[in-house]
Amino acid sequence: MPVSLTRDDGIAVITIDNPPVNAASHAVRQGLADAIAAIAEDKTLRGVILACAGKTFVAGADIREFGKPPVPPSLRDVIAALEALTIPVVAAIHGTALGGGFELALGCHYRVMDRNAFVGLPEVTLGIIPGAGGTQRLPRLIGMAPSIDMITSGRRVPAKEALELGIADNVAEHDLLAEARAFIATKPAVRRLCDLLSIAAGFTDAHKQISQKARGQASPLRALDVLEETAGMDFAQGMAREAEVFAELRNSDQARALRYIFFAEREIAKIPEAEARPVPVAQPGIIGGGLMGTGIAAAALLAGLSVILVERDRPSADLARDRVLGLLRASVERGKLAQSDFDRIAAGGLRTTAAMADLSTADLVIEAAFEDLGVKQAIFRDLDSIAKPEAILATNTSYLDVGAIADVTSRPKQVIGLHFFSPAHIMKLLEVVVPPNAAPETVATGFALARKLGKIAVRAGVCDGFIGNRILSAYRKQAEYLMEDGAAPAEIDAAFRGFGLPMGVFEMQDMAGLDIVWANRKALSPRRDPRERYVRIVDLICERGRFGRKTGSGYYNYAGKSPVPDEETLAIIAEERRRNGVTARGFTSDEIMDRILLAMINEGARILDEGIALRPGDIDVVMVNGYGFPRWRGGPMFIADEIGVKEILRRIEILAREDAWFWRPSALLIRLAEAGGKFAK
Repeated sequence: MPVSLTRDDGIAVITIDNPPVNAASHAVRQGLADAIAAIAEDKTLRGVILACAGKTFVAGADIREFGKPPVPPSLRDVIAALEALTIPVVAAIHGTALGGGFELALGCHYRVMDRNAFVGLPEVTLGIIPGAGGTQRLPRLIGMAPSIDMITSGRRVPAKEALELGIADNVAEHDLLAEARAFIATKPAVRRLCDLLSIAAGFTDAHKQISQKARGQASPLRALDVLEETAGMDFAQGMAREAEVFAELRNSDQARALRYIFFAEREIAKIPEAEARPVPVAQPGIIGGGLMGTGIAAAALLAGLSVILVERDRPSADLARDRVLGLLRASVERGKLAQSDFDRIAAGGLRTTAAMADLSTADLVIEAAFEDLGVKQAIFRDLDSIAKPEAILATNTSYLDVGAIADVTSRPKQVIGLHFFSPAHIMKLLEVVVPPNAAPETVATGFALARKLGKIAVRAGVCDGFIGNRILSAYRKQAEYLMEDGAAPAEIDAAFRGFGLPMGVFEMQDMAGLDIVWANRKALSPRRDPRERYVRIVDLICERGRFGRKTGSGYYNYAGKSPVPDEETLAIIAEERRRNGVTARGFTSDEIMDRILLAMINEGARILDEGIALRPGDIDVVMVNGYGFPRWRGGPMFIADEIGVKEILRRIEILAREDAWFWRPSALLIRLAEAGGKFAK
C-alpha cells in the first residue's frame, strides 16, 4: 500500500510511499482517506504527522491521471477530512511539496520544513489553477500579495522564505520527523485555515504586471481573477468558485498544449544511447573566453564543477576570468550562488590560461571559438594531441558540420556537438548534436553533463543549424520575403509579439548582431540553390556598418530611449522593392504568423523525415525552450496536428503558387496528409 499509518506515544504518523515523487494518485488519496478515518476514531491520539518516504514530499498530481475523469475520493475531500481532525496535524515537508502536495500541506494545521525543501503551486504552468483549495487557503495563511505572486507565477519557495512568509512554522536543520514530534509536544491548538478570513489587497497593479508577463497565457490571469473574486468570500463559496474555474480550464486548448509540452520534455531523455555509460566529468575545459565560452564556464561552475578556460593570450585569459566572475557575482546578487561558493570558485575553482597544454587534465573540452569551420578544425587538431586519450571533445558550433570537425581528429568516436544557447548560464536548452561516428558513451556523456548543468537536452543529428537554427533560418527567410513584399519589420515583429513570443525576428537579429547573420549568409552562399529567392536587404544594411544594437542602428535605431524603425533601413527596403519590381502590399498579423508557422512546420517535417530530430515533440521542446515559442501554444508541430496535416498541406500548396521553391512541401507532410495521419504517432 502506498500509505501507511503507525502510532507511537500518542502520535499518529501517516507515511506516503509512492515512488518516485509520491504523486497524489487515486491509491494515495484512498489510503489517506482510510488513515484519516482511522485517526478520527482513535481517542488516544494527541497529534498527527503527515510525512513521505523517499526523496520528496508529495510533488504533485499523478501525471498518468492528467486529462482523465477524476476518481473519488477527490484530493479536495481528503484535505477537508484532514483539516477537520480535532487534534493538531503537522506536515513534515522534505524535497518539494508542489501543487496538490502543497495543498495537502496547507490542509494540515502546521508545517515543519526541512531546510532544503521547497513549496509551490505551479498549476498555472499547466494551463490550470490550483484545484484543491490552494487559492483559498494560501491567502488566509500569508496574505493576498505574496499569494498572488506565488499562485500566478507558479514559482517554488525555499524553506527560509517559507518561514518568513508564515507558510512554515519551523525549519528543521537535522531530523525532520523529530522536529515535527517536538513541535507537537508544544501542544499547539488546532488551527484550520478554512476558519480564517481572506482579505483583498494588492490587485491594483497585479493585473497589468501579470498580463505583461503572461503574453497571452490565460491561466495566470484566471488565477488572479479567482483570488480577487473570492477575497472576503465565505470559504465554501470560494472553494466552489475555484472548482468552477479549474474545471473550465482543465480541458482548454492552452491546458492541452501545456500538458503536451510537459510530457514532451520528459520524452527527450529517451534516446538510442540511453543505456550507454557516460564518461565521468569532474573538470571540463573550455576554449574561448567570449560571450559563449564565459557563459558555459559560468554554467559549469554554478553546477559545482571546476573549470579550465583557455584563451589565445594572457590578457585575453584575464579578461575572460573577469567576465566569468562578473556573471557569478550577478548570480550571488540574485541569490543563485552563495558568497562562500563564489569565494571558493574565485580562489581556485576557475582557472584561466593561455596554454592549450593545460587542457591535458580535462575530462571533457568544449570549444567555443569563432564560427568558422577552418578555425574549429585547426583547434581540434591541436586539441587531439593534447587531451588525454579518454577525454570527450565537444564543439559549441550552432550551424557547422560536427562530423567534419570530428574527422580531423584521431578520435571521431569521442567528438560531439554541444550547442548551448546564449546566455549559456541562464538558457535551459542544450542541443546534443550527434555526428555519424560518435560512440554511444560519448552521446550519453553529453546528456549526463546536461543534467549536471540543469539543462534540457535534445538529441539532434548533423545538418546546417541542427533543429532550432535550421527552423529559424526557414522562418527568418519567410520574414524577409514578407518584408520585401510590403510588411515593415516593425509590423512583422508586432505580429510575433502578438502571437506570444517575447520579441520579433528582426528585434532578435538586432540584439544578437546582424554581423553574425551576415557571416552565416556568406558562409552558406556557395551552397545556395539558384532557384531560391534571395533578399539582399540585411547584406546592404551590414555593408554600411549597421549591425544592430551594438552599433546603434540596424532594423531599428537605438539613439533614443526606445528603439524606433530606422529610416535608412526603411529606405534600403523601399529601394530593393523598386529594384526587384515588387509592388508593396499589406499583410495582417494573422497572415504574417500563418506564413511563419507554415514555414516552421514544413521545415520541422523535413527535419523529422531526415532523422535529425527523433520526435515531433523534440522539435517543439527546442522551439519553446530556445526560441521563445509560447509554451501555452505547445509548439509548431503540436499546432500542425491541431489544425490537421491535410489543412497544413492545402495552405502550403496555395502559397507555392507564389514561390514554388520555398513552399515545396515536405515529403513527410504529403505522406501524412494522404494517410490522414498526424506527426504525433
